[in-house]
Amino acid sequence: MSRQIKTNPFRFGALALDEAFADREDELAELTRDIRNGQDVVILAPRRFGKSSLVWQTTQQLVSKRVLVAQVDLMTTPTKERLAEKLAESIYENVASVLERVRDKALAPFRGLQVQPTVTVNPEDGSFSFSFSLGHRPQAIEATLERLLQLPAELAASKKRRVALIMDEFQEIVRIDPELPKLLRSVFQQQPEVAHLYLGSRRHIMERIFNDENEPFWRSAKAIELGTIDPKPFATFLGRRFRHSGKKIDRPVLDRLLEHTHGHPYATQELAYFLWEQAAGAETASDRELEAALAAVVRAEHAHFSLLWQDASAAQKLLLQALAREQPARPFRVAYRQAHGLPPATNVQRALRTLVEREIVTRSDGEYRIAEPFLTEWLLANVAGLG
Repeated sequence: MSRQIKTNPFRFGALALDEAFADREDELAELTRDIRNGQDVVILAPRRFGKSSLVWQTTQQLVSKRVLVAQVDLMTTPTKERLAEKLAESIYENVASVLERVRDKALAPFRGLQVQPTVTVNPEDGSFSFSFSLGHRPQAIEATLERLLQLPAELAASKKRRVALIMDEFQEIVRIDPELPKLLRSVFQQQPEVAHLYLGSRRHIMERIFNDENEPFWRSAKAIELGTIDPKPFATFLGRRFRHSGKKIDRPVLDRLLEHTHGHPYATQELAYFLWEQAAGAETASDRELEAALAAVVRAEHAHFSLLWQDASAAQKLLLQALAREQPARPFRVAYRQAHGLPPATNVQRALRTLVEREIVTRSDGEYRIAEPFLTEWLLANVAGLG
């Protein structure tokens, strides 16, 4: 009888799906209720905090409850024509074709668009793709976008179904066209029966879109803040994943793992992945394996951190070096700046603003610390004078 091959139960980089999804039960339940109630929601969180994984889990629950879910990633739509294409494809695939099994009936709403799309059938799986050629008058493509944004509500209402429209990387809307938020808001505010869900990876831009009273989307959506995961449920999750995969880990080692990651979802899954690999056979993972795993993570992140370091200005590098030595910190204080050889307060303020916007550094109650997982360890190991 062949032995079952053990596979690593932890995932990082890709979405954490199904059993790999850690905790967030409260956020999952809240977001599911909001969308079923037609509530617009913006999810605010730093990078790598599991926004997309949470939304994926939510959509699985919604679809099982017969909620129609269309989704567009604005990172893939650099122009209004490409945005129209992705909207049309998602609305057709996830709304129209679900409501109308006959293909011609499902395509009928798209024939009334001011700019007619070219519809192509994939011969392998029968899926449809939509394309809008360039060169149309701006008013024509904007009218087409407006009509596409109206379709989910109209199609769902005809069958008395609830519908949600998810817009990922929503901060890109202002890069596509600074006037587009006005168009979207004018449509969405007339759709109380549609839940609009907004995600973005550039927090400072998302906050400006939804918190600036001069912006069309000001106070238009309920905000859900994703923070780190509480150590207790995270430790339970990690221990269970170790046990079910045939390996063991003592609670003190789990606690020390979470001390390194501070409950950061991506970082915890990453370090747990390398720790699982270090634990031989069914032996219990110890501090020795944890230190080896931490070193492996820092090596794995070397290319990312090297680019981050290269892109930093001189003042930003000095700040990162100082924070690696001593954090949390109040870098504006004279004593701290003198102790770490920092430039004048105005230069520090400018550098900190950029580091916070890039989510490399985080601020809480006037104190700053390095936010990037494992960057402190990388700086201590690789930047001269810190080791």
